[in-house]
Amino acid sequence: MDVEKLRKCRRMELNSKLVVKRIDSNEQELITINVFDLSKSGVGFYCEEKLEMDSVYESHIMIWTKERIHVLLRIVRIEQLENGYEYGSIFMGLSETDAFRIEVWDTMEQACK
Repeated sequence: MDVEKLRKCRRMELNSKLVVKRIDSNEQELITINVFDLSKSGVGFYCEEKLEMDSVYESHIMIWTKERIHVLLRIVRIEQLENGYEYGSIFMGLSETDAFRIEVWDTMEQACK
C-alpha cells in the first residue's frame, strides 16, 4: 500500500545544513542533514556522518517558508543504518518566535491528516 497516496497532504521534506561544531571544540565542518521529524522540542534527522551522543551542534534549519532557524541541537538518540545514521535531537535555547513557527507548521500538518 502506498502511504503517500493515502495522505491528504504531501509531507514536506526539510533539509538543513548542520555546522558540525561541537560547543567545546574549535573544529567545524558543514554537512547536510535530512529532517524527517520536526517539533518545537526537537528534530529527527538522517545524516551520513557519525555525530557524538549528548554533544551539542549548531544548525540552520530551513523551514517551509524558506526561512532559516538558527538552533543548537543536543543529540539524544543514534541509530546506525545501512547508509548512515538516524538521529534524535532536542533544541537547546529555541526562541519563542521560532518555536511558534514550528508549532504553526505542525498544526497545519495535523490538519491535513
